[in-house]
Amino acid sequence: MPPRRRGASGFRGVRVRPSGRFTAEIRAGGFRLTLGTYNTPELAARAYDAAAWRFRRPGRDMNFPDVESLEEAEFLAPPPCLVDDEDRRRHRQVQRRIAIAERDEQLMRQWRAQFPNDVDNTDAFFANLRAQRRSNRRHRRAVAAFELENPNTTWTENDPRWDDIWTETTSDDE
Repeated sequence: MPPRRRGASGFRGVRVRPSGRFTAEIRAGGFRLTLGTYNTPELAARAYDAAAWRFRRPGRDMNFPDVESLEEAEFLAPPPCLVDDEDRRRHRQVQRRIAIAERDEQLMRQWRAQFPNDVDNTDAFFANLRAQRRSNRRHRRAVAAFELENPNTTWTENDPRWDDIWTETTSDDE
């Protein structure tokens, strides 16, 4: 049987991601195990080789045949990328900023469609927007009040939606 074709990365078990980074994967027991995403194909290939050693694969399955032991393969392999709470927090923050920017762009498109030639009519547009927000706030409060009275509520004690019922009603006068 001819050797398996190696992908665009040039290494066994390494695939190129659309972002330009490289993912190391190995098949074991009918499953495909993802070993991580790396900046270079060589690092991903080193991670594949360390996993191949752990699974006791033959030397012909290795990307770097000069490695002679599991310890050497693990020493040359990059450390695994661990995702911690700080990474998740940063990701959520970036996603929030992106969502805000997209919402701003959407509102500007909506404003331009509503007032194509009149830049001075921004007051009417934003008054309408404030009215919509007020209406949404009232609706959220009504839902929270209903859940408060309902003995079979599905909301947990720490659900942020409870805050809608406790906010001051002065925000309606904006």
